[in-house]
Amino acid sequence: MPCTTILVGKKASYDGSTIVARNEDSSNGEFCPKRFVAREAPAAGTVYRSVLSHLEIELPEPGMRYTALPNADLKEGLWEEAGFNERNVGMSATETITSNERVLAADPLVRYDAEAGTPGGIGEEDMVTLVLPYATSARDGVMRLGALLERYGTYEMNGVAFSDADEIWWLETVGGHHWIARRVPDDSYVTMPNQLGIDDFDLDDAFGAQEESLCSADLREWMATNHLDLTIGMRGAHFNPRDTFGSHSDSDHVYNTPRAWAMQRFLNPHAGNWNTAAPAEDFGPESDCLPWCREPERKITIEDVKYVLSLHYQGTPYDPYGSAGTEATRGRYRPIGINRNSQLAVLQLRPYVPAERAALQWVAYGSNAFNALVPLYAGVTETPAYFEDTTTRVTSENFYWANRLVGALADAAYGACLPHVERYQEALTARCAAMVRACDEQGGDLVACNAAIANECRRQTEGLLDKVLYEASMRMRNGFSRSDN
Repeated sequence: MPCTTILVGKKASYDGSTIVARNEDSSNGEFCPKRFVAREAPAAGTVYRSVLSHLEIELPEPGMRYTALPNADLKEGLWEEAGFNERNVGMSATETITSNERVLAADPLVRYDAEAGTPGGIGEEDMVTLVLPYATSARDGVMRLGALLERYGTYEMNGVAFSDADEIWWLETVGGHHWIARRVPDDSYVTMPNQLGIDDFDLDDAFGAQEESLCSADLREWMATNHLDLTIGMRGAHFNPRDTFGSHSDSDHVYNTPRAWAMQRFLNPHAGNWNTAAPAEDFGPESDCLPWCREPERKITIEDVKYVLSLHYQGTPYDPYGSAGTEATRGRYRPIGINRNSQLAVLQLRPYVPAERAALQWVAYGSNAFNALVPLYAGVTETPAYFEDTTTRVTSENFYWANRLVGALADAAYGACLPHVERYQEALTARCAAMVRACDEQGGDLVACNAAIANECRRQTEGLLDKVLYEASMRMRNGFSRSDN
């Protein structure tokens, strides 16, 4: 299963922005080329057709222009993943999550049946395309996606984030047609690996004022009918969805919980003994008690977001590039910054600039251990070719493939290449952020600023590719010099 998410409330971020960030990772053994595009507003009456589930949906109303990160190869559909619409509503979809047998028996997933010709429900391929062009707020995005889930169902368990200038909401699907959503506290951050994450939910609020909680219309009755609530004792309307709807498998302790542990260990280093030798304790990498959200020890920056979404357990016995631990511990847990990162989208809504330039979509391609995160204005009608013109053909002429090449070469000569990569990451992100700041102050054209950022990305990325190619070439095993003898 792919993807890792972090959500940062506006009072927990360094500048009052809401921040939604997610790695899109390809499945094991696959690498998915990505593009960054600006979409025209879809027309009412347009029929959307899903490739994987063979579902057809007529779009009900005129939509809005939006940005997206679709696949370059459309054999499995668009997979638009993350972006902003022209109302500055952000959406990131999806984080694949887990469930259990009781939930899936009570509300089975809606899968495409080729033999019967029965379409499946909606999934990651479809959600951004069907919802983002129409969402007028983060809350409205939740309700629109919830209505689609209740009507068409889904063939997979997913978590989806919505943001606007004031709020972030996190929606989790439950079985084929049910869902819950919770507002991220303004003073907190959320860490989400590939498992159902919400650990406290207020049903009274969801069926009442709906201030912090939303859910499918019949959730309470469906839970009661199927004996799903596992709460012991009197807790009022509060229950733990992770216990009720989530998974509790041994594989979670290898694939999922260590990622939440690594992120929270970095953002709350003094909360407890994160280096406990017993991995299943409250602060260990296999703990089932890590909270869905925490208040950070200090405000969270964009650099922090990039760092935690690039983690491979640095400073622990579990780092596959490290020297600590043993061969058995190094590589024990699934890294966050993994070889099959496809793209990282960080959706930042800044409250201190005019609305037309408030939305920044920070973009990185390829393995996060070796790439750099760069900001691009989302309020545009076109995107730079260096970010958009990704093909299925390998070439160094676009940002995606250049980063893939850098990662593969640098991995093979990690120690020698790391200084080059670290200097590149700092220099490129700093330079591009300074270009955004100058554009804000001067009231510059957004398309022109994005184009200038793309040119800087090309210049610095080609320089890094030259350096890591040299280091990897010097370590080829068939090297020979007369002075060797």
